This record gives sequence, C-alpha cells and structure tokens, in this order.
Amino acid sequence: MFPKMLDQYQIQLTRMLESERYGEAKELLRFLMQCQGEDQRHYEEWSNLLSWLDMAFPGESGAREGEGYGLEADEEENEEQFRKQAIVPTQHDSAYIEQVLYIMQNHPVVDQQILALERAAHLNDPVVDETIVSWITKGELHPALQFKALQCLRRRGVTGRIVIERLGERTDLEIERTPLSMSDFPDVVIKIVERVESVTEVIDSTMPHFARELWKESLQCFYGTSAYDLVTMDDDETVDCFAGALHQTLELSIYGRSEDESVRDTYGITDALRFRYEQACRILRQASMFIDNRDGS
Repeated sequence: MFPKMLDQYQIQLTRMLESERYGEAKELLRFLMQCQGEDQRHYEEWSNLLSWLDMAFPGESGAREGEGYGLEADEEENEEQFRKQAIVPTQHDSAYIEQVLYIMQNHPVVDQQILALERAAHLNDPVVDETIVSWITKGELHPALQFKALQCLRRRGVTGRIVIERLGERTDLEIERTPLSMSDFPDVVIKIVERVESVTEVIDSTMPHFARELWKESLQCFYGTSAYDLVTMDDDETVDCFAGALHQTLELSIYGRSEDESVRDTYGITDALRFRYEQACRILRQASMFIDNRDGS
C-alpha cells in the first residue's frame, strides 16, 4: 500500500471513531489487516484496536458498501437500534437537545456537526425538524453536511420539497428521495464505481475500497446539482467518462499524479467523448477539494 493511501485510511478511521461509527471502523480495520506489506506495528495496532471495539461494542457491525446495504429489513432495524444506543443517551432532556442542535449548527469541525446530526436523527422533539430545515435553507453550508442533514430529515420521517443552495446552485429536492445508502442511488451510479473497482483491483488490492469511499463522498457533495444530473444519465458513455474521471481523481489523491492518456485508453475515452470526460474530471476534482477541506470549511 502506498504511504499516502495508508494516510487516507488512517484519516478515515479517525473520523469513524470520532463520530462513533464503530461498526464501520471495525470493517475498515478488518480490511486493513488483510492488506500485505505494511510495518508489523501497524498490524498490531489495528488488531488491538479491533479487539477493543469488539469487546466494547459487540452489537456494532458495519454495513459494507454495496453488499452490506442489502440487509433484510429486520437486520437493518437492529443495526439502527444498535447505532441509536451507541450515540444517544437513553434519557435526554431539553438541555441535551439544545446542546446537540447547537453543536450541529456552530461547531467549527464538519465531522462533529455530522455526529450531532446522527444524534439528532433519534431525538423525539418536533423542534429538531424545524431547526434543521431552517438551518440548511438560510445559507449555503459544506455540501457533505447538507447531504447528511437531508438524510437526517428523511430518517426522521420528514417529507416534502426543500430548496437549498448547493455548490452555488439553487436546488429543489424531495426530502423523502434522499439516498440513505449506495443502493438508493440510480443503477448507473453503481455501474461507475464497479467499473473502477474491476480495473483497480489488479493494480492494488486496497484501491477498490478507497475508490468506493471517494465515490460515495463525492456523490454526497454534488447530489441534487447539475453535476448530479450528468452523472445519472444512464448510458454507456456516462459510465466510461465518470469511471475514467474517478480513476484519475483516485490516482491523484493517492500518488499525486495520474497518466491521463493511459486512463483514457483504459476506459475507452475517444475524441468524441473527450469533452464529457474532462467535464467529469472537473466535477470530481471540485468534490475532492470539499472532501479534503472538511475540517477547514
């Protein structure tokens, strides 16, 4: 595994632990322990952390992207119940609700705001819905934070249309259609990342996992915008162009460089598709800038 890729995984792991996503952290640790060629101390650290998480949070099991989101309804309900127990006190009063909503709106670190949204999803008070709607409609926020707020509203059973500013665009969205998992996105979205996974798995066994994480976070950033409309055009050319763009963005993130001509050859980007491909590259580069700057937004 390349050093920069390992750094990215460590950042992901830290974010999962800070936001108390213990099930996802366990899945990532199991994945890292299967990777070869790392310093022995890393495997020991991962093993010790995984053992502690298994002991401290035995009910938490992370849903794997793609296949893990295909849980049966009762399993999903159990998963949600474990998550609620892990992040929300059994007894919470109005002061606790006020604190959660204050952190959601004012904390300087996006990941802490997202954690507050995770908690807000389970609070039984109508003021939560009103506060979230008012907050995300009064001004433009970090796009990943907006998406998490929309997910929170959907989980709380809120329905109807909402107009918010996203990436400089005025978007009109149906709350109940907000994807809660990758399986909720259109099929073409899944085809794009699967194409990249099939190509990168022969390059480095760790790359498909990172490709899926990068794609998921990118989708959260431009969901509902004109860029998202381009991604969801269900044709072979869309898959070719965005898969190639995702591969290029992944290489730039991991290695700091990418062989553009090689990428275009791999994904069949002809001269006729060059404009669409470069447009897709610009969209993913913009998304990756927001992903990299989550703590400074």
